[in-house]
Amino acid sequence: MGHQMFEYNAKFANEVFDYCRDRMSMDPVPLDFGGLHPIDPASMADFIRPEGHDPDEIFDFFKHSLAPAVVSIDSPGFLAFIPNAPTKSSLLFDMVVACSGLNGTSWLESSGVVMAENQALTFLAQLAGMPDGSGGAFVSGGSLGNLSSLTVGRDIGQSKRPHLSLHDVRFAISADAHSSIGKALHVLGIEPLLVETDDHRFTREHLETALANDPHPNTVVGIVATSGTTNAGIVDDLEGLGSFAREHDLWFHVDGAYGGAALFSPSERHLFAGLRHADSFIVDPHKWLFAPLDCCALILRDPTVARKVLAQQASYLDILHEGDDEDYEWNPSDFAIHLSRRARGLPFWYSLVTNGTAAYETAVQAAIDLARRTVAMIDEMDHVEMVRPTSLSIVLFRRTGWSAERYTQWSHQLLRDQIAFVTPTKWEGETVARLAFLHPDTTDELVRHILETMRD
Repeated sequence: MGHQMFEYNAKFANEVFDYCRDRMSMDPVPLDFGGLHPIDPASMADFIRPEGHDPDEIFDFFKHSLAPAVVSIDSPGFLAFIPNAPTKSSLLFDMVVACSGLNGTSWLESSGVVMAENQALTFLAQLAGMPDGSGGAFVSGGSLGNLSSLTVGRDIGQSKRPHLSLHDVRFAISADAHSSIGKALHVLGIEPLLVETDDHRFTREHLETALANDPHPNTVVGIVATSGTTNAGIVDDLEGLGSFAREHDLWFHVDGAYGGAALFSPSERHLFAGLRHADSFIVDPHKWLFAPLDCCALILRDPTVARKVLAQQASYLDILHEGDDEDYEWNPSDFAIHLSRRARGLPFWYSLVTNGTAAYETAVQAAIDLARRTVAMIDEMDHVEMVRPTSLSIVLFRRTGWSAERYTQWSHQLLRDQIAFVTPTKWEGETVARLAFLHPDTTDELVRHILETMRD
């Protein structure tokens, strides 16, 4: 008889499966209350103890106390930050991944995982116009994807300028780059060349001006562009910046964690033509490509270069790197700052394969079309107004006369009333309202209702 912790509890398994069936059958998914739902710490005081607890008792506590204190990021009413809308097929397959204990670290251990994930990565690379042979790995999120990409870019850039130390090289970025870019550079111990922009869009002209005015332009070894800023959905001048990078032999990284999914949009994909110049590119399927958390696709123009920088070496790992077959050597652990990893790309692969690319196109386009219709609603109302033109699926607008405190009160009341989760943001120092559309089932009626609640 095996250890008691590894015994199969059929009764509890059925309870879990029933809970999952009920959850996935909800239409729509309830918002729940997040931090507005109080939990008494005393109610959990004796949970961790030598003799353990009855699993039904703890599961019941989770359902009634912990779960309501988590806002459902996959609800059509979740319009804050960047939402998440996993397809039912991706959620079900994520259960398969979890129940199977699937490892996605190396070819030797998990070639079946690697083959499927690489098919999805190759498709995304082709969609972005990157050359044959591009590839990489699925990582936990955009922060790790950006850090991994910039680590490779730093080392490659410094190797071309051996008179500089690793800490002397720089990347050109704009003030609207995602916060994870600045944090990645901080971790790497290098400074950015912060480029001033007009109207928050990073262009080749801005870069050339910044380099012309900088006393040490030759320390810049790379450029970071954003294909859809998180706060406003702005797509940088990918063509101009990318062509400049190619002409000057600079590393070109594109952070498309949120907006890169608009490659699937028939109306917006032209904005991403410059991605063909990228040395590295990230997009998060767990954002606008309808996969469960956590999943970021990190794609490298030349994965062999990244492997030389990122692959971990240890005597017990030598067997992972033996053999001459290129496929055999395709270890996801070699292409990012990670080693052990779950098969986080498989739910996205399964959803993409089973639903088809046409369904993805219509789902992505639905959010963009809703953003445009929202602008029309705002334009016809006298108590709200646009802050700037909408871009991709982000709408920034203001309620005239409101203070920052009033926006926060309104946000909390929407959640208490289970209408929607909408949070304010800052734009050029002003507190404003922001709607981030992603879920294709978010309705015009819900948006209009949200806008009408701002009349008081």
